[in-house]
Amino acid sequence: MRDDVQPVTLAAANRSNGSPAPAILKSHERSATFGLHATLRPDYDILSDSGLALKREQNQVLCGHAMPVMETLHEQIVNTQSMIVLTNAEGLILHSIGDDDFLHRAEKVALRPGANWAEDRQGTNAIGTSLAEGCAMVVHGDQHYLAANRFLTCSSVPILDPYGDLIGVLDVTGDYRSYHQHTMALAKMSVQMIENHLFSTTFNDVLQVSFHGRPEFIGTLMEGIIAFTHDGRFLSANRSAQFQLGMSLAALRTHTLASLFQITYAQLIDRSMHRSAPHLTLNLYNGAVVCARAQFRRASLAQAGDSLDAPRTAPQPARTNAAQAEGLSTLADLDTGDARVSALLAKVRKVLGKDIPILIAGETGTGKELLAQAIHNDSPRADGPFVAVNCASIPETLIECELFGYEEGAFTGARRKGSLGKLMQANGGTLFLDEIGDMPYALQVRLLRVLQERLVTPLGASRAVPVDVAIICATHRNLREMIAQNQFREDLYYRLNGLTVRLPSLRERSDVAVVVEKILQRETLASGSRQPLTVALDVMALFARYTWPGNFRQLANLLRTAAAMVDDDAQIRCEHLPDDFLDDVRAVGGYCAEDGVLADSVGSAVPVADVRAPAHAAGDASANDGARLHDVAASVVAATLARFGGNVSAAARALGVSRNTIYRRMPAADRSGAPGDD
Repeated sequence: MRDDVQPVTLAAANRSNGSPAPAILKSHERSATFGLHATLRPDYDILSDSGLALKREQNQVLCGHAMPVMETLHEQIVNTQSMIVLTNAEGLILHSIGDDDFLHRAEKVALRPGANWAEDRQGTNAIGTSLAEGCAMVVHGDQHYLAANRFLTCSSVPILDPYGDLIGVLDVTGDYRSYHQHTMALAKMSVQMIENHLFSTTFNDVLQVSFHGRPEFIGTLMEGIIAFTHDGRFLSANRSAQFQLGMSLAALRTHTLASLFQITYAQLIDRSMHRSAPHLTLNLYNGAVVCARAQFRRASLAQAGDSLDAPRTAPQPARTNAAQAEGLSTLADLDTGDARVSALLAKVRKVLGKDIPILIAGETGTGKELLAQAIHNDSPRADGPFVAVNCASIPETLIECELFGYEEGAFTGARRKGSLGKLMQANGGTLFLDEIGDMPYALQVRLLRVLQERLVTPLGASRAVPVDVAIICATHRNLREMIAQNQFREDLYYRLNGLTVRLPSLRERSDVAVVVEKILQRETLASGSRQPLTVALDVMALFARYTWPGNFRQLANLLRTAAAMVDDDAQIRCEHLPDDFLDDVRAVGGYCAEDGVLADSVGSAVPVADVRAPAHAAGDASANDGARLHDVAASVVAATLARFGGNVSAAARALGVSRNTIYRRMPAADRSGAPGDD
């Protein structure tokens, strides 16, 4: 060992919180042979932005699957003086997220994207040593070879692709003084999630068998997953499958479906199609019995798969529901240009299909059920049922029966053949619990148990029934305040809010014009009219400034009524709006022009320039109201132009006005450069 290298004692090597001391010592020896100086600052050699972009492009599959998991992990460890790092197979950092103050400290030692943390660059460290040893590593404090890195404790786990090849490392790094022993467990779970996602999206046109010795672990990170060809030949298995079977990938490659599960491909398909239980029971080669589900993934159906695991005891409900009837059945349909909503949907997309419960907060009427339906329709469970339960609309004495169902004779007045509860009806799909804050306190205990055990016991039944459901909840209440008042269980709250999102109210959104356009498109289709419905610009200006206490429910009802009142030109004007709405508008200082709109040369709506006040207004107030209305109308035009990239024709079509009207409302500085045609 070099004279200028600080020696590492066995005591220091043992401060690893689980990492083997021999591995640390071996790593220090390797670091010395690389010619590194423990007390000197190394040459960090940060990759250029273009070079880093190229590396990310080369590792786009890894990054695409890892980034959502990293963000979820960060939410679990936020404000702990730590960060999460993703590297490629060479130790080059591709992405990092973490607490801002700690990221700043980490940059001083080049723990940032574009830096390489292989052992030959940084000496002993969790990332580089994990790559060198091929296993998970914790490197704590002064176990780091370079003195500059000894304020860190790092927990790294290698990421393997579905073929068993190392493709990167996930690392959680923090201040060595605040290290927690559970950090490595969280890192391992996160890597398992990444690997399972990679596995599920890698193989197409295959039979995929998921299994575990305990039924409640089917559909979780703990399930084993094996892919077979259509003739039963083994392709690959995830880490959990290798562990349960007690064989490495190399050993498993000598097996087939029949040799591992004592069943042929044809027999498995037949049993899957005709079973009555939620899961199959299969015998392993060693005599052990496991619960399983089979899924045949066709190349043309790679996103959703052709599932064989839905119970055949009852027909699945058709996917015709309120959300689809309103034409808002996917997350893309809900992305109408508001920045807050777009950010919310981006978060939701990252947890689709990952067994993470979603809690939707927001005022009444903001579209919580529409969002829940869209989440279901975009998820891997889209072909399963979507079952909605409004906890506030069911009497407290009946909600238990409604959720859990009951056996024949469970109580006086029960149906002769009993009743499937909503949880059973949602098996294989999604259960949406609207207004979860109104669920009776005593019943919350039963729901928590079902979510933890994935077993439902109907009233009057002697045995529990396994269920496989994704849970989405919604509430307009402040659940934290309810917890403080002992009105809502804290343990249930933390079980339900894997991801919490808040839908903004309509008055907070910047996309009212787009929402109005979508609703009117639906009304046009419903009426069978060939002429699209439009809104006069002064009416749209009123919509933009109104507070909408009933949110989207109020807007949709108002437009539906107005659509029934329109004249032959199919344009909604002030005279088509309900009187109570106009009264509310006047109460906040707005109004429609007495004589509405004039027609321009092409028959489009043009607001009157010198809008006269309504009969009840007078004096300066009239002028002020007119000026405010003019300003709001201009802002609507500006927002619509921004949405369509300055395209005047597109903005005019969206607002139902002529291009001349748009030009009149545009700021003078914008008129010369505006693209007028598509």
